Amino acid sequence: MSSPLHFITADEALTTVKSGQRVYVHNGCAEPVDLVNALTRRAPELRDVEVLHTATMGTADYTLPEYEGHFRHHAMFIGGNVRRAVQEGRADYTPIFLGEIEALFTSGAMPIDVCLLQCTPPDRHGYISLGVSTDMSLTAAQCARHLIVEINPLMPRTFGEGYLHVSLVHAFVEASHALCEYQQHEITSLHRAIARRVANLIPDGATIQTGIGGLPEAVLGFLGDHRDLAIHSELVPDGAVEMIQKGIINGERKTLHPGKVISGFVLGTKKLFDFAENNPIFDFHKQAYVNDPFVIAQNDRMVAINSAIEVDLTGQVCSDSVGLTPYSGIGGQVDFLRGAARSKGGVPIIALPSSAKGGKVSRIVPTLKPGAGVVTSRGDVHYVVTEHGVAYLHGRTLRQRAESLIKIAAPQFREELERYAVENKLLGQPVRPLK
Repeated sequence: MSSPLHFITADEALTTVKSGQRVYVHNGCAEPVDLVNALTRRAPELRDVEVLHTATMGTADYTLPEYEGHFRHHAMFIGGNVRRAVQEGRADYTPIFLGEIEALFTSGAMPIDVCLLQCTPPDRHGYISLGVSTDMSLTAAQCARHLIVEINPLMPRTFGEGYLHVSLVHAFVEASHALCEYQQHEITSLHRAIARRVANLIPDGATIQTGIGGLPEAVLGFLGDHRDLAIHSELVPDGAVEMIQKGIINGERKTLHPGKVISGFVLGTKKLFDFAENNPIFDFHKQAYVNDPFVIAQNDRMVAINSAIEVDLTGQVCSDSVGLTPYSGIGGQVDFLRGAARSKGGVPIIALPSSAKGGKVSRIVPTLKPGAGVVTSRGDVHYVVTEHGVAYLHGRTLRQRAESLIKIAAPQFREELERYAVENKLLGQPVRPLK
């Protein structure tokens, strides 16, 4: 039996942070909010502290204008709670594949002075679980010079490699708050129209990368007649719970880690947290493993489903910015599209609505907006799906790509897209007569 932990207050624990240091924060729904709030309270005593993480679901007051000069957030993926700060220049964004972040820590290229985690109480052997988010936080904790942990009995204990021994922790803080939640998006008729087409591309026995938002949740809703599905994904959303309970997702035909849901973290509500607790179907790993394209490719029939902000007529995919304005991040899109492309029977998919702003703006565009980030190159794109159809681009010429993408664009924009394609020699002649 491990000895009782010595707890100090969050404010006492955060006195270790000094000006000019880099502080890493546990990601997603595992954000240690008591520690984050205590860090923010130290603002008057600190200058130029870098706060590093991917998307967190809780508070991010350190990005508010009044804390400028005291803290500067560094986003490896831009969450909604920091987006305004990044866009207004008070925070920084690094475009990077999710699976390559940890190498920055282990190589020393991005040393971590202080790591803030939220974990379970220790088991009888002295091990604490990172619970709902192993992601890159386990590696950050192992590399940090100083590790501070919120111990929260409401954090689920999960299976996999997300464990640390208490001897590695420099300070413990007692907590009992509910975990931050990621609420489900509304599933619209548009989501369902796209999801139905995506579901038709998914074979029985497939291993799926699941995402967040209305569209990925809608796709799960159309898989009720499928058999022996599995998950290998950077994250697992709420919608997976019912699919596992019904036996539709069972991993029976999975070629890597059969019978297991492989993920870096879960992102959802208490329903999902409770389901993951001590559930042996879940196997949490470091993001460097989960998102390694060579690992992903070992899953036969790997289906990667990702979205985009816009796709141009040659197949270039922008998904992390609106023109020059940063919006989200690269995340696992390229990791999984490349892994699925190399999988036996794999299906790499980009799915998006054909238009935005109530049909006023096309998302199939002649060219990407100036400054737009090309997250997925046209050489990596296979399937592009909208509510109007499926375009298969792999191995196709620029002319064939333009023809296919125009056909799945919103009807009100097709003539404009055709005209551009003809004028710029992407099409030798229009798909239909131009007015």
